[in-house]
Amino acid sequence: MTANTIIAADTRINARWLIPIEPFGAVLDHQAVILQGSRITAVLPQADADQKFRTRETIDLPNHVVLPGLINLHGHTAMSLFRGMADDLPLMTWLNEHIWPAEGRFVCEQFVQDGSRLAMAEMLRTGTTTFSDMYFFPEATAQAAHDTGMRAQVCFPLMDMPTMWGSGPDEYLAKGADLIAQWRGDDFIMPAIGPHAPYTVSDGPLTAAVALSEQTDAAIQIHLHETAFEVEEALKLTGKRPTERMADLGVLGTNSQYVHMTQLNEVDLDLLAKTGGHIVHCPESNLKLASGLCPVQTLIDHGLNVTIGTDGAASNNDLDLFGELKTAAMLAKAVAGDATSLSAHKALEMATLNGARALGRDQELGSLVAGKLADLIAVDLSDPFIQPVYDPASHLVYSNHGRAVSHSWIHGVPQLQDGRLTRIDVPDLMLRVRDWQRHILS
Repeated sequence: MTANTIIAADTRINARWLIPIEPFGAVLDHQAVILQGSRITAVLPQADADQKFRTRETIDLPNHVVLPGLINLHGHTAMSLFRGMADDLPLMTWLNEHIWPAEGRFVCEQFVQDGSRLAMAEMLRTGTTTFSDMYFFPEATAQAAHDTGMRAQVCFPLMDMPTMWGSGPDEYLAKGADLIAQWRGDDFIMPAIGPHAPYTVSDGPLTAAVALSEQTDAAIQIHLHETAFEVEEALKLTGKRPTERMADLGVLGTNSQYVHMTQLNEVDLDLLAKTGGHIVHCPESNLKLASGLCPVQTLIDHGLNVTIGTDGAASNNDLDLFGELKTAAMLAKAVAGDATSLSAHKALEMATLNGARALGRDQELGSLVAGKLADLIAVDLSDPFIQPVYDPASHLVYSNHGRAVSHSWIHGVPQLQDGRLTRIDVPDLMLRVRDWQRHILS
């Protein structure tokens, strides 16, 4: 390129601050992000962009910080329609006496379509551009996400008992194999395998899930070591801790994601460090259900990739990943007894690049680097509750709320413009939500 060459591109985003995630800890002033199609063409100072690029559209964000879109690595999206329905209860009471009976009565394909759209509206509004789902009727969630243009890892459910989605493990695995075949290689939908938990899936189906993962390269996501009761019962029934049983069955591995992980000892840590895999920390759900505290800094110190998820809105009760980051960062300090644990930059990395690593897409997602996919967000820092701005990274984690997100792009396509969703018909969605509320109350 000669000194006088001007490059044409689609969109230029001028940001007061930019946090690219790579390199780690960087906060850049007065940067321009150049988008061409679905990709980031360049990230450079605005003065340099003036000399090198001409774009069809320029978006000036003089009070904003721009960063990669957030990745919510665990949730049950359709359960947004159960938000606030059964609060202030321990996990097993919540599941056995409230959630599972309600699912048996109300969950169907239409419930999942509408509940997923409600969840996606909230996630897009608060900065999430990629999410992971584990729920019934995964075909409906995958289609809803694809139609909206949102990236999603969609884990089909696997458990021993019959549900509204199937008669048992054989049917779940057959339907799941079809889901993987349908969406494999798609830019937006990443089909995956979702065995519910060690206490709901026996050895045979778990072994079959591992075989399916090896055949298709689909990831496995499982709730693991969520409560002390789970670990105690496993020891009584099998003589092994859940991680030991999962290791024996081949579930632990570099293509697996372990959700919650609040009850860990040195045996667990050594197994995890040896076999690899990814931890999905869900701090607010763990706190609300009194499940336990995940030792995040210890896991990081053991070389494990720690990501973050909200869990479902029925146990959180929101899907605002920025709020989750604040809770995670402060909780990590208390658990470790060290105020330097899980810094603001490390927390942001957990919700971006670490999530991309768990999905096997860190070469495409998770940081603002030329050549990567154009999934990014802008957060308005002009509001009084964020001012004055000394350190944008610190403000994003400790002072911010997801509602300060003003813009987002996925695959280069605007999803949020000045706080307004572009791909979801919110009034129509709210009518559907109110219909479900009346139906559930009746």
